[in-house]
Order: sequence, then structure tokens, then C-alpha cells
Amino acid sequence: MSKILNIEGRLLALNRPQIMGILNATPDSFYTQSRQQTVLEALHIVEKMIQEGASIVDVGGMSTRPGAALISPDEEQTRIMPIISAIAQHFGEAIFISVDTIYGSTAKVAVEAGAGIINDISAGQFDPNMLPMVAQLRVPYILMHTTDIPARMQQKTDYPQGVVTTVFQFLAQKIQHLRQLGIIDIVLDLGFGFGKTTEQNFTLLHHLDSFAALGLPLLVGVSRKGMVWRTLQISPDEALNGTTVLHTLAIQQGANILRVHDVAAARQVVELMEVGRN
Repeated sequence: MSKILNIEGRLLALNRPQIMGILNATPDSFYTQSRQQTVLEALHIVEKMIQEGASIVDVGGMSTRPGAALISPDEEQTRIMPIISAIAQHFGEAIFISVDTIYGSTAKVAVEAGAGIINDISAGQFDPNMLPMVAQLRVPYILMHTTDIPARMQQKTDYPQGVVTTVFQFLAQKIQHLRQLGIIDIVLDLGFGFGKTTEQNFTLLHHLDSFAALGLPLLVGVSRKGMVWRTLQISPDEALNGTTVLHTLAIQQGANILRVHDVAAARQVVELMEVGRN
């Protein structure tokens, strides 16, 4: 497995799990405390993420929670571009910037403004311009499995061959296509919460190590998601302890990047897991 991402000439080693902090420039993300509306608020949050140990900040302008409606690229860019530009200007050497988008046009302007990673929940399925743009930009690409757009994905959770086999085959086929386009640096995301039931999410988590056979780094995004709070019958605001347990399981199963709302708590998991292994 490649343990290093080449992010526009800067290298990010993945021999130890890295923390990706979530920054939502949205009015409707499922976890209210992740929503940031102004550039100044965003800069304060990013500064705190850096202090707590994040190496990547993932900036998104469109909620992809189950049932959410898509917004236009123009609206998305209006929300995120001032924030990405400001992060690059103030903290460009201290943290890598990822843009969470399904649109090739947004990916382009975000990378031009300082983003170095494209995080696409659609695997290029929602915008035919996305994958050619990734190939043109030559930046790392996070490839995620989903079954449909957020408004419909939870209606499509049938996996006749089993969720592990289906997601594995989907990612394998997409990797081959990306390679044909010349996309080199790829990170895999199994898409926890995207077109899966709670049981299917846990099945994927417990079989995460099976995906090491694909030979690429693994990102896990389970932070404060329904698989935590629905199982425990609590709210997303109360789901930090459960999230920490799942982050521990993810690292045990070979996760290379944790996408999180709570950077300090995730960093503690990483540090304690390292002590246990040494």
C-alpha cells in the first residue's frame, strides 16, 4: 500500500493515522456545531484543529446528510471559496485543505485557491466533468461508495451479493477507471451512512481490513453519524463517546485517515493506539 500522498509536491505520510477535521460552510449539516457561516469563524476553527492535531481540513458547502437536496455549483462556491482562500492564506503551510464537492467546476476553483485534495462522495457519478477535472488537476482524490444522491440513497440499501462484496467490487472497478484516466493518488472511503442501513455500516466497519487488498489508503468517516446515535438512542450532540469507540475499531482495522468533527478526541485515539502497538 502507498503510505504517502503527494499533495501538489508536499508529502503526507500515512504510516500513522491522520486526522481530517470537518468544516461545513452549510446551514443544514446534521451536526449543528460543525456549521460555520463566516470566514472569521472558520479561521478560528481551523486554528483550533491545527493545535489539536489535524493534518487536513475538509471544507464542504453542501450537506450530504440522508435526504438532503443538492445545491448548484455556484451556490456551493459562494459558500466555500472565501473560506478556502482564507485558510490557504493564513494556514497554508500548517494544514492540507480538502474540498468536499461533487462538482468538477468547484474542484477546479478550489484547487486554484489552495485546496490540495478532492473529496467526492459521488465517485464521479453525479457530474461527468468531475473525473476528467481530477485528472487534469493532478491532486489526490477520495473515492467513495454511494448508491444515489443523498435525497434517494437510503431508499437503495439492497445488496444481493452482500454489502462488503458489492462495495469492494464497486471500488475496484472505479480504481481501474481512475487509473486509466491517469489519476494516481487515490484514497478509499466505504461511504458509511451513504446508502447503507445501520447493520450494513457495522458490517463494513468490521470488514474494513478486507479492503486493504485494494492497495490504497482507507479513510473512515463515522463521526457522530446515525450508526452511532441511532444505535445508542441518543442525539448527534451526545455521540462523541460512541464515535471514539468506532474510531478505535477503525484504526484496529487499518484506517489511515479519520474524518472527524472532534479533532482532539480523535488524536487521543491515535496516540493511545500507537502506545498499544509499540
